[in-house]
Amino acid sequence: MDITISPRKLSGTIHAIPSKSQAHRLLICAAFADGPTMLKCASTNRDIEATADCLRELGSQISYEDGVYRISPIKTVPEQAVLNCCESGSTLRFLLPIVAALGVETTFLLEGRLPQRPLSPLWEEMERMGCTLCRPTDHTVRCHGKLRPGLYRIRGDVSSQFVTGLLFALSLLEQESQLELIGKVESLPYIHMTLAALHQFGVTCSLEENRFHIRPAVFHAPDTITVEGDWSNGAFWLAAKALGSPLTILGLDSTSKQGDRAVLGCLESLREFQQIDASDIPDLVPILAVAAGAKHGARFINAGRLRIKESDRLQTAANLIQNLGGKATVTEDTLQVEGTGYLGGTVDAAGDHRIAMAAAIAATVCSQPVTICGAEAVSKSYPAFWADYKRLGGIL
Repeated sequence: MDITISPRKLSGTIHAIPSKSQAHRLLICAAFADGPTMLKCASTNRDIEATADCLRELGSQISYEDGVYRISPIKTVPEQAVLNCCESGSTLRFLLPIVAALGVETTFLLEGRLPQRPLSPLWEEMERMGCTLCRPTDHTVRCHGKLRPGLYRIRGDVSSQFVTGLLFALSLLEQESQLELIGKVESLPYIHMTLAALHQFGVTCSLEENRFHIRPAVFHAPDTITVEGDWSNGAFWLAAKALGSPLTILGLDSTSKQGDRAVLGCLESLREFQQIDASDIPDLVPILAVAAGAKHGARFINAGRLRIKESDRLQTAANLIQNLGGKATVTEDTLQVEGTGYLGGTVDAAGDHRIAMAAAIAATVCSQPVTICGAEAVSKSYPAFWADYKRLGGIL
């Protein structure tokens, strides 16, 4: 689907959609709880539904109606399962160690760019601790065997999702285990989100220096829990506001554990050329880069992990800016954007929801129309994005 946007500022009030990152975590906790849970989640998307569908295949009863997930926990674990992760990296990386902890022989189905996104060093550590993993085809991963308790070690600079998956999995084992994080830990706020979700279900993982001590746990079901507003997607509207659109964004908690609430400080800092460390905020780089190009420029460092997202986001973010008449250059792990402003043009979303939405916000400060090819990519995290964009005055 291609969309052409006429340059125009947006205006009005918008409610932040529910946090995709938190919804994944709360759904998983609820599926292993000791009773049913109501999870208020005003809207859903392809990634959240991928996790819900996989949990259904593992034996949880999950319904979604009127903005509420009703989750009945897994009572009987199947011996075998086929889990379709679609394009959701969170779904795959969280559930892979979980099924291994349960001893379920599982085939994971992967779509889009997900087969190219790394599973190492999680893969090797799971095999060291009792599992056998293989790739029967380019778009499948198979796991069998059962994880044993013990000391797990994993690098912290590849994906915080590996750490989250292991924290969930080791909580389901029958004996205490430890998880040691090696080297620099990136995207640390996402690990804190996992610990907060576990805590909401009565599970505590103690941390001494860089090592978690994880005891066998009973997940205690809250009667009702609400998914908080999403700072990652709210960042697009906040950027539009910073670029001159008179918007009011509701539903974002300033005390949230979400690392992407850092967007406020980052946008504020763009009153002059900035160097921004992307280690903990990789999902913000495309929209911050767009904002920087309309202001005074910025250099994003420690951004190499953007190359293994839904697209090579370092390159696709640079392409976005260049195609709209701006100036951007990339190296292996940096993106530099000059504050040249934008004209307009055609952007290929490259199957990446964050590139499509960043291009839409860029259109609010262009002088000529912007065409976005593959605009349907927003359905991964924000299916209603184009309807909301139009409701705020965008001309599509």
